[in-house]
Amino acid sequence: MHAAFLPGGRQVELRDVDDPTPGHGQAVVAMRASTICGSDLRAIYRQHLGEGPEAYQDVVAGHEPAGRVIAVGEDTTRIKVGDRVVVYHISGCGQCDDCRSGYQISCTSPQRAAYGWQRNGGHADLLLAEERDLLVLPDELTFTDGACVACGFGTAYEALCRLDVSGRDRLLVVGLGPVGNAAGLMAKAMGVTQVVGMDVSPERRRLSVELGAADVTVEAGDDDQLTAILGDGAEAAIDCSGNGIGQLAALKHTRRWGRTALVGEGGRLSVDVSDVIIHRQLTVHGSWVTSTVRMAELLTNLVRWNLHPEKVVSDTFPLHRAAEAYRMADAAASGKIGIVWPDE
Repeated sequence: MHAAFLPGGRQVELRDVDDPTPGHGQAVVAMRASTICGSDLRAIYRQHLGEGPEAYQDVVAGHEPAGRVIAVGEDTTRIKVGDRVVVYHISGCGQCDDCRSGYQISCTSPQRAAYGWQRNGGHADLLLAEERDLLVLPDELTFTDGACVACGFGTAYEALCRLDVSGRDRLLVVGLGPVGNAAGLMAKAMGVTQVVGMDVSPERRRLSVELGAADVTVEAGDDDQLTAILGDGAEAAIDCSGNGIGQLAALKHTRRWGRTALVGEGGRLSVDVSDVIIHRQLTVHGSWVTSTVRMAELLTNLVRWNLHPEKVVSDTFPLHRAAEAYRMADAAASGKIGIVWPDE
């Protein structure tokens, strides 16, 4: 089968590798959609920065996969051939408290392996997955919807749930990439009265409004305009920029007694803790991806909301054009980029 690897230096290598065979409790998934995540760009595509959970082990890239099960190994009990599935992209030990609560992302066992980072991911024709890492994709959602849920939408939904957003709130979204747009779209479905977006890119600010993810947007650094819109701040804020300046803006423009979630990976934050956080009584969440339980809940809610995550995908490419796909994603001037296969 064909597969894409990320050797670093903004390069993509296409290689032929053997088709996988499922073992005990495993399934082989024929890929139908595998979208590109900003973490792949930051820590693998540009240069191999990762240590620990971000250490790339020269495996097939792609940690946002969705497809159809074509083979199962012995003792699979829940997933069957023909199922349309989303792959939760971290395979944990299955025994620690985090894994047993569904948060394999937080597993600290040496057995922990992320698809596309330490074990083969979704940028290939076939993917070998553990049954416990698979969630059935509702018929109402497309494979590209599922791929978006596998990381980006799941990550944004987790943060929104921790912020407990509702019709009481306005939401400030800092960083209008795919995760920021996901947060805005779902926040509206959850009842938020206004979404205000901030980003350095005029293209992304314009796209966010066109998608309906933000009601109004502000150029990054324009604190005066943001204050004119939000007054003493939004009831809830989420940073998806992974940039220290953006993270500080999210905190400073959260109103007293408000809630802020930090989602974007990377960046260094320098903040006057007393003035910005303690004296203003903020609740600050560090939110890392999501759980299988929350992801299953999200799949159900997306159907209820009639919300298709694929609307944030601006461009798709076949696997043999993966290098083009990564170049476009790296330019950060478009929506989310996907690698797709024709459905049967």
